[in-house]
Amino acid sequence: MWLERLSGQSTPSASTPTDQLRSHSPAPDRSSHLAPRTAPRPPYGPRTSSLGLASQANTSTLSFNSPKLPNGSSLKQQVAPPPVFVDPLHALRDVLGQSSDPKIDGVNDTGVGALVFKPSPLAEEVDFAGLSLHAFAGDVDPQEPKEAHRSATQTDEEYEAEKDRFEDLHKSILACDDVLKSVQTSLMNFQQDLGAVSAEIETLQSRSTAMESRLENRKVVERLLGPAIEEVSIPPAVVTIISEGPIDSSWITALEELERWSKIIDGNAKTSEKVIATSDVKPLLDDLTNKAVERIRDFLVSQIKALRSPNINAQIIQQQAFLRYKNLYTFLARHHPVLGEEIGQAYINTMRWYYLSNFTRYRQALEKIPIFVVDKNDAIGADQTPANKASQPNHDPLTLGRRIEVLKRPSQAALPSHIAEDNKQTHYLETPFLHFNLALIDNATAEYSFLATFFSPTSTFHSISRHFQQIFSPTFALGHDFTKTLVEESNDCLGILFCVRLNQRFAFELQRKKTPVAEGYINGTNMLLWPRFQQAMDMHTDSIKRATAAVSSARGAASALTSPSSSSSQSTAPHKLTQRFGQFIQGILALSKDAGDDSEPVGNSLRRLRGELEAFLLKMGKGFGGSGG
Repeated sequence: MWLERLSGQSTPSASTPTDQLRSHSPAPDRSSHLAPRTAPRPPYGPRTSSLGLASQANTSTLSFNSPKLPNGSSLKQQVAPPPVFVDPLHALRDVLGQSSDPKIDGVNDTGVGALVFKPSPLAEEVDFAGLSLHAFAGDVDPQEPKEAHRSATQTDEEYEAEKDRFEDLHKSILACDDVLKSVQTSLMNFQQDLGAVSAEIETLQSRSTAMESRLENRKVVERLLGPAIEEVSIPPAVVTIISEGPIDSSWITALEELERWSKIIDGNAKTSEKVIATSDVKPLLDDLTNKAVERIRDFLVSQIKALRSPNINAQIIQQQAFLRYKNLYTFLARHHPVLGEEIGQAYINTMRWYYLSNFTRYRQALEKIPIFVVDKNDAIGADQTPANKASQPNHDPLTLGRRIEVLKRPSQAALPSHIAEDNKQTHYLETPFLHFNLALIDNATAEYSFLATFFSPTSTFHSISRHFQQIFSPTFALGHDFTKTLVEESNDCLGILFCVRLNQRFAFELQRKKTPVAEGYINGTNMLLWPRFQQAMDMHTDSIKRATAAVSSARGAASALTSPSSSSSQSTAPHKLTQRFGQFIQGILALSKDAGDDSEPVGNSLRRLRGELEAFLLKMGKGFGGSGG
């Protein structure tokens, strides 16, 4: 092997005479170009070659650990040796499995090449003995030809033995070169990809910067134009709900939003600054408003038609449909006054028919209740013979009795019509009067409350009162006619006065519920009751007057007013007429104790009745006195 040969040739040996002759060579002293530049060339000793291992180790540039860079590489990086440098010769020895002497190879324990010996001093004169430099360097000691030949033979044999290993090593190095080339290609492609990615990143950064700038500008514009745009823009959800959605609470909310935008756009249109967006949105807003008006009209008409259904409760529809969506009519009347007036008139006509028809049926049911008939035979001074009372149920029209308990009840409910039709018990006239007017006043107050709530945003108090009168005028007339029918042929003073007190209670109820529009009905009822009460009181007064006229000074005249079976001389009971008068007066006073009004006709009628009774008693007393004398 060449390394062994080189190592064997460079091994120093003992001095020979030939060496002494060569030491006197006339060649000038010069440094070897193979030696390190940092150290002077040592003088050649006997059989010392300038191609020593030490100099070769120092001048070798071969390193298997250093990466191989192919020509034309674009990686602009210089491969620097690692901080711990290993002599390639030492590494090659390790590969071949040969032992190395650190002192000869110049490698220390740390793997760093270093000179561990000092070369012998150079001879000033070298004797080449006529040999060339190559021959002089390769000269062998003639005393050792066999040993050199043996060493050379061993080296050749070892070389032949290690030839395969060197070939394998060569192939491995070539394979490593191929791998390195592929790695280099991959690295170059990766570098190109990195360049492309870097360019894309720079592009994205520039685009991101531009987008951030545009975003900031947009935010500034939105902050300035946002309120103005919101004022003139209608959300699509609102348009969809108003155009196609069912009428419910969400529809009412959308309608309120539409109303708010209408006011804003109308206000902007009236300003001096003309905004193009306002003029563009205005036709669309008008179309949406017309669509809302159309749907409100259809909804209200359907509810008004429902009021004409048989056996329907109008108050339920009023509460669940009209009052719940009262803003619908307000919107309709504001944006289409003519249509709003027509819808209102349709409601008025429907409710007038509703109340008139229902109270007509209720009156017919109440008229089926049997009523006690009180005529002139029931007067205080009338003859109370059994023949005159044969056709009447047993009752005393001059005694109030338990009839007054009706006034003591704090609240009452009207008698249902089907119960009134089946009621066969006989009552006094205040019973049908009470139930009819209870139902009438209750419905009147409820209807007025509804009208004031439903029509108030667009109507005045006088307009609402006019609507109420249009609805209830026929029903009030029906009530007056029913009252007139009850009292027209009746002489029941207690019953008529009872109706007066009930009518006064109804007036207080109207005041409590703040329904002044029904006061006309109350006053009209009073005008029917008081004159008839006065006529009934006059009947009783006239009956006493006739009884007084029938009394004469004769004894027989006085006995005509007494019971024929009783002994007048032995009886201490008051006269029958006096008893009837007392019962009647007690009923009148019981019904008038809370009146507190001296201007009522009751006081004058009682004074007249009392005067006639006094005249009767005086005349009776004179008759008894004359008969006793």
